[in-house]
Amino acid sequence: MNKKGVEISMNFIIVAAIGLLVLVIAAAVLFGKGAKPVAQISECATQGGLCAVKCNSADFGTEKYQSVNPTISCPNSASDEKQICCIPLNV
Repeated sequence: MNKKGVEISMNFIIVAAIGLLVLVIAAAVLFGKGAKPVAQISECATQGGLCAVKCNSADFGTEKYQSVNPTISCPNSASDEKQICCIPLNV
């Protein structure tokens, strides 16, 4: 029996097993606990913002706030008005 051929296939099996283990760990991080902080990035409060109907308005308590990113999510107000995320001004 050719020893060199056996070594190559055994090495391939070891490398493939390590690669599969790395892939499983990466999938667990991406789809397990690691996915939760990614979902929270789009929430206004986690960005240090305040949800209101209008930014830069004393009526809503947001006179020192501006809207930076309209993709940051906010729930609708009690009157069903669409709220936006107001981020504090850096003055």
